[in-house]
Amino acid sequence: MPPERQHIPVGAANTRKVSSPPDSALVLLPVPVSNFAGFSGEIVRWQKNHGRQSLPWQNTQDPYRVWLSEIMLQQTQVGTVIEYYARFLERFPAVADLAAADPDEVLALWSGLGYYRRARNLHRCAQDVVALHGGQFPPSAAQLQTLPGIGRSTAGAIAAFCFGERVAILDGNVKRVLSRVLGFSGDLAKSANERALWQKATELLPTRDLRRVMPRYTQGMMDLGATLCTGRQPACLLCPVQRLCAGHASGDPEKFPVKTRTLKRGSEAMTLLLARRPDGSCWLEKRPPDGIWGGLYCLPIFSHNTELQSFLPSGLRAGLEPLPQLVHVLTHKDLHLSPWRASFRAGQAMPLREGQENLGGGWFSPSQWTQIGLPAPVRKLLALQTSD
Repeated sequence: MPPERQHIPVGAANTRKVSSPPDSALVLLPVPVSNFAGFSGEIVRWQKNHGRQSLPWQNTQDPYRVWLSEIMLQQTQVGTVIEYYARFLERFPAVADLAAADPDEVLALWSGLGYYRRARNLHRCAQDVVALHGGQFPPSAAQLQTLPGIGRSTAGAIAAFCFGERVAILDGNVKRVLSRVLGFSGDLAKSANERALWQKATELLPTRDLRRVMPRYTQGMMDLGATLCTGRQPACLLCPVQRLCAGHASGDPEKFPVKTRTLKRGSEAMTLLLARRPDGSCWLEKRPPDGIWGGLYCLPIFSHNTELQSFLPSGLRAGLEPLPQLVHVLTHKDLHLSPWRASFRAGQAMPLREGQENLGGGWFSPSQWTQIGLPAPVRKLLALQTSD
């Protein structure tokens, strides 16, 4: 059996080890983009034959559908998004339908996806598309970035998929692919390094037949990062650009990308009041627009049990019933929730807290819970009440 051939990436002769640079320096060595000739073609061919083809938002050039999927896929797994995407399209088949919707209905459909600022921006963006652009998404990445909630990478995806614009994307998957292929060891926590990677991403784009090629190339970069060039144990043997990849040639592709800034996780304790009337209705109040669960309806929140005790009249305080505690995990912190149930009489009013008069609270029946935006743990708590 002949010895296994070693694939040396084009341009590998131009790479060399460097000493640790100052924090402000770029680590990427100036490898000419011409050394990666054929890169985009390999991605396009691979996507056609081996990439993902059946996701519900693929094979369309409808900017509304592409935009909706891109916003939902931010910080969220594909498997989770599919169900939400279908529900949104069923209720809001066009951008004008979404623009005309009540904000609470939008948040209700979004409940469980998290990062609720995305939903609020989604609604505002739809309204701007209708009011400022005649119901049509603008056809360039630069114009798309002027809309609420659309950043550079999302704008690039919409423009490439729907209008064939020669513009790069740089989501997490694509950063990983490009960092490995280029051997880009600059710390992406530094904005200068990220700008340099954006420049390289742009240089590697296809140059011909853009209307046909750009959608497949863009999808191919996403697919490659999602299926082969994964964070751990990348499937280099199956990669269409293995011969070009400096990360593979280094023997340790997992060291790319480099990002030293880590998210500091915290924790927060909350006491929740589940106030219930005999007819099954519960008191819910709207959260302020900023902060955790901004704009959603929620059970009244107190910083600790003592604050809740002092808030309630003595008659209700005596009947307070502790419910099982739960932990709700967010990206940046763990919420330790201590719910308490209080039984209100029919017609009994909820006391007002000082400074909380404008939270838009009210008694909501179980049939109304599905029509408003609720945080996932609150929805879970309410669902348990209907089973009592």
